[in-house]
Amino acid sequence: MAEMKSPTKAEPASPAEAPQGDRRSLLEHSREFLDFFWDIAKPDQETRLRATEKLLEYLRTRPSDSEMKYALKRLITGLGVGREAARPCYSLALAQLLQSFEDIQLCDILGQIQEKYNLQAMNKAMMRPTLFANLFGVLALFQSGRLVKDKEALMKCVRLLKILSHHYNHLQGQPVKALVDILSEVPESMFQEILPKVLKGDMKVILSSPKYLELFLLARQRVPAELESLVGSVDLFSEDNIPSLVNILKVAANSVKKEQKLPDVALNLLRLALQENKFERFWKEVLEEGLLKKPSYTSSYMCFRLLGASLPLLSDEQLQLVMRGDLIRHFGEHMVVSKSQNPLRFIPEISAYVGTFLEGCQDDPKRQFTVMVAFTAITNQGLPVMPTFWRVTRFLNTEALQNYVTWLRDMFLQPDLDSLVDFSTANQKRVQVASLNVPERTVFRLRKWIIHRLVSLVDHLHLEKDEAVVEQIARFCLFHAFFKTKKATPQIPETKQHFSFPLEDGNRGVIVSAFFSLLQTLSVKFRQTPDLAENGKPWTYRLVQLADMLLKHNRNVANVTPLTAQQRQAWDQMMSTLKELEAQSSETRAIAFQHLLLLVGLHLFKSPAESCDVLGDIQTCIKKSMEQNLRRSRSRAKASQEPVWVEVMVEILLSLLAQPSNLMRQVVRSVFGHVCSHLTPRGLQLILAVLNPETNEDEEDNVVVTDTDEKQLKHGEDADSDSEDSKNSESDVDSEDGEESEEEDRDKDVDPGFRQQLMEVLQAGNALGGEEEEEEELGDEAMMALDQNLASLFAEQKMRIQARHEEKNKLQKEKQLRRDFQIRALDLIEVLVTKQPEHPLILELLEPLLNIIQRSMRSRGSTKQEQDLLHKTARIFMHHLCRARHYCHEVEPGAEALHAQVERLVQQAGNQADASVALYYFNASLYLLRVLKGNTTKRYQDGQKLEGADIKSEPKDSELSHQVQTTSCLDLDFVTRVYSASLESLLTKRNSPLTIPMFLDLFSRYPVICKNLLPIVVQHVAGSSRPRHQAQACLLLQKALSARELRVCFEDPEWEQLISQVLGKTTQTLQTLGEAQSKGEHQRELSILELLNTVFRIVNHEKLSVDLTAFLGMLQGKQQKLQQNLQQGNHSSGSSRLYDLYWQAMNLLGVQRPKSEKKNVKDIPSDSQSPISTKRKKKGFLPETKKRKKLKSEGTTSEKKAASQQDAVTEGAMPAATGKDQPPSTGKKRRKRVKANTPSQVNGVTVAKSPAPNNPTLSPSTPPAKTPKVQKKKEKLSQVNGSTPVSPVEPESKKHQKALSTKEVKRRSSQSALPKKRARLSLVSRSPSLLQSGIRKRRVARRRVQTP
Repeated sequence: MAEMKSPTKAEPASPAEAPQGDRRSLLEHSREFLDFFWDIAKPDQETRLRATEKLLEYLRTRPSDSEMKYALKRLITGLGVGREAARPCYSLALAQLLQSFEDIQLCDILGQIQEKYNLQAMNKAMMRPTLFANLFGVLALFQSGRLVKDKEALMKCVRLLKILSHHYNHLQGQPVKALVDILSEVPESMFQEILPKVLKGDMKVILSSPKYLELFLLARQRVPAELESLVGSVDLFSEDNIPSLVNILKVAANSVKKEQKLPDVALNLLRLALQENKFERFWKEVLEEGLLKKPSYTSSYMCFRLLGASLPLLSDEQLQLVMRGDLIRHFGEHMVVSKSQNPLRFIPEISAYVGTFLEGCQDDPKRQFTVMVAFTAITNQGLPVMPTFWRVTRFLNTEALQNYVTWLRDMFLQPDLDSLVDFSTANQKRVQVASLNVPERTVFRLRKWIIHRLVSLVDHLHLEKDEAVVEQIARFCLFHAFFKTKKATPQIPETKQHFSFPLEDGNRGVIVSAFFSLLQTLSVKFRQTPDLAENGKPWTYRLVQLADMLLKHNRNVANVTPLTAQQRQAWDQMMSTLKELEAQSSETRAIAFQHLLLLVGLHLFKSPAESCDVLGDIQTCIKKSMEQNLRRSRSRAKASQEPVWVEVMVEILLSLLAQPSNLMRQVVRSVFGHVCSHLTPRGLQLILAVLNPETNEDEEDNVVVTDTDEKQLKHGEDADSDSEDSKNSESDVDSEDGEESEEEDRDKDVDPGFRQQLMEVLQAGNALGGEEEEEEELGDEAMMALDQNLASLFAEQKMRIQARHEEKNKLQKEKQLRRDFQIRALDLIEVLVTKQPEHPLILELLEPLLNIIQRSMRSRGSTKQEQDLLHKTARIFMHHLCRARHYCHEVEPGAEALHAQVERLVQQAGNQADASVALYYFNASLYLLRVLKGNTTKRYQDGQKLEGADIKSEPKDSELSHQVQTTSCLDLDFVTRVYSASLESLLTKRNSPLTIPMFLDLFSRYPVICKNLLPIVVQHVAGSSRPRHQAQACLLLQKALSARELRVCFEDPEWEQLISQVLGKTTQTLQTLGEAQSKGEHQRELSILELLNTVFRIVNHEKLSVDLTAFLGMLQGKQQKLQQNLQQGNHSSGSSRLYDLYWQAMNLLGVQRPKSEKKNVKDIPSDSQSPISTKRKKKGFLPETKKRKKLKSEGTTSEKKAASQQDAVTEGAMPAATGKDQPPSTGKKRRKRVKANTPSQVNGVTVAKSPAPNNPTLSPSTPPAKTPKVQKKKEKLSQVNGSTPVSPVEPESKKHQKALSTKEVKRRSSQSALPKKRARLSLVSRSPSLLQSGIRKRRVARRRVQTP
């Protein structure tokens, strides 16, 4: 950076970029102009473009030759900078500059580039920047759009690119690529002139590189006659050239490995083959037999990309050739082998190619249909490799979509296996299994894929535009899922469809699941566009009508699962109920019941026995619900008069929730939202029994998982709990011997029965032996028999172990299903809380939800299901329940029970081991207080009379805040006792789960309770409590006194009395201020001062008649102690905070804090104190650079600089001439200069220096030159607490110094240089390396001062 003449000038260029001779011209430009070049090289594209535009605008509005020359020079210099990312930025900016200013000659710019970066004079270090600078220079000329018009510049650029093409190691094939791009835009006449200079007539050279081949293809396209005269007649796809083409394509594939794109030479070869009618040879011999003979992943991906890019270029016959060859089989094998998370998987790219093709031929449905069928026919042992959900299907027009659906349907009914392009992977060929190669398995896999593809097509269809296709798919799925043909009839087109292979049960199960998935999709689309369906009816209703029509044609159609007479009667009753509900379709409840009936009615074909009873119960409940008087108030209804149908409906909904169907889950939520207003306590208990299985022994009856005996399930749960207990007990005890623990793990599956059987077998075979038979050995027959018995015994044991593992896995799966069912059952709780927040049964949800939270928190890290259950329960409890705007108001009959529940919740909060769980319990108690208080508020606002309590209401406007005191539902004394006990627990227990924010929340919501609890808090501010508890009490009291709601609850005398009590308690704690030894005591001091500041502000603001003189004297007495602690660094993390709080309190008492000085007055440190530590304590000195600038401008000598820096020593120190110990300055930079002229202590060794004769010794109290403000600050020290500042002592040497003139000091500076140097050298030899860098700086500064 060159130095500027003024602050507004700047030089952004480095010395390497700006030559020394140009520095004077650089200073003439403004900072705005120079900043453009910095922004051009930034990585952000918008910043670069904006900077380029501003540069061009600047040059247009202010035409100047010097600035234009500088801009060109900077941009040309930037072409070869070391940052590779900045070179294209400068090249683009240069191109736009040349495009905007056409009077600039391109040859001149090219000459400047070659002069700046000379290829002949470059050395090895500058080779790469020079080569790239020339390349980007040519690209800049080409991108300006003027190069093709300037023949001379064009020829020079072509010659330069030919020279650059020889440096392949650095530039790869970029010069030839740039040459191809340039020649593709030049006129034909100029192309003919340039072609002989850039392309040789030897085909071996042309076929040696992809870039030369690309240049050859470009010439063949543009100037074929000139090329033929140069090279001759060439057949590029001859047998001799095929190997060279294969090698070129391999090189081209490797060159674009990072870019992951199709090489241009491959696409140009494809177009040439299509043009010369040699596509078949190119595709088979070059690609399939050449590149894919020993394929690498780069060659394979290039072939795949070429396949996608060739789709728009091929005819129907060529498409058939491509889509049924070896390349398509290789593509299918890649789709099967590659993992879904593999970043090299090709499905996104092929989807983009196919989507582009389908979108481009919207008017040609035949080609769309051909390509879709071709990709669908790529199968691996019958299973298509393409995903069932393929987004490209949204580009199909109506005719192509209809033809494709028809083809899928025909392939499902009568699979044509010969039309498929089927293959097997290498592993499948290696493992030949006869059962896997049968046609039935192939048909099963194909049909399974087709039915899922049909359902996925509906996601991309428009119900209005493609309604016929949607109906065709829905009818097809419904018919083949639940019905079969007995006799064909024209009224039912599906009866004319016949299977070439019988439909297996496995396929039919897939169709059933796909059908209900289709219902989910159709229901979502119907909710989004309800007016597009026929007559505004949902698709489920239309499908039920179709099923009813099929049931009536029992001569032609039969059910796959025949219906009994009772089940058929239930279906007919459902249809009649639907007609009744249709008459009341204006009501939302009728619509919800209708959806439930439709869905359960369709499940009648899937599981008739279960759905029949459910269907009858639903119809009974619906009839009773519709007959009930909906306008009757629930408050007038007794529990015995509540409709029983609600409980039955809850049981039905819970049974439907057990099904793994998202559609059923949504319908259940909708139905329960309409019936939850009639919920009874027993109905709620049915839901809670699912969520809290501990309260219900028959939990297995609620969710039917498997047909397992109840005793086995309970035994498994007991065994599981026992194993968990044993694991916990083992984790608590540290294992001392690793071998014993390994043996225990190895033998954990060995039971005593197996040990006994093993002993019996060994004894029977005499394998154990006794004392008398020690020398006897078993014979061969005995050994064989023993081996056989042991083998059978261990086989039985292995089977028992496997059975136990299977039982354990079975129990684990049942547990997962149970947790999933509980998560679904929480939907009903969420609906109840959100739809009916004022329902009295809401209050019964608190403890069950808390039990779920507590149980899930204990097993927090077990499974994801446990986490989901915990998060959902906590969200419902906190957001939908505790923070709800509406709540129950009819609590007067159960007020006693609610008070007991409040007490129980607060006690449970205090007994928790985890504070996060305690927070939920505490919030539940606050919610109950809100319910009790809110009931009174509502009646109070309605003008009803409130019953009196023990505490009198005040005659002010504060009655609204005291309405809790006059309530008949809330027992204030009882609640105060409950919370006072928990507050005592917080302020006395060592590890209490209760926290300060809990009680702050209580105080802010209910200031009346806060008023009653304040005496307890005040009592714990001082006394025998722990320091941590005293700090908590101070914090709690400080936040409470600052609340406006609390002040309204107090009369003025009561408030004054409370403030006096608080001040009295704080006085006891202030006695030990500044004497903290532990972290808790230090925190107590901080909290007590914060509380004191709050009280002082209240006293000053409200002008209370409280005497604060005692506090003033007490705090003044602690000033010296606090200041000493601050200087010594005791509790450095909070000592400054404590000192600030102290002076805040003093300011509130009328004593102003003295202004902080840059030069603190400190005592002389002891001999053992390290100068390094002293340096770190002192801060706030003037930077040394500024002092140099002032001294240099005034022309002072090095002696005056030393004198000015010696003033940093404390005022009470002795002069240096006295020979006593002098402490060094504590400034970081100034301290180094002081050490060169004053005696210092380094590592405990004193370095003394005698002053030179006739050389005045400067006193530490001598003020530095040109610093009168600092002197004035020292003379005007403020008086704090009646103490007067100590004036500095003026030594005798000061008078002598004042008598000296500036000229005499300059004359004697050379005489004192030698002693100064010796003293400095002695200091350097003994000082740490940290200080030596500063000494070297002082040497340079001294030379600058002494140089004339």
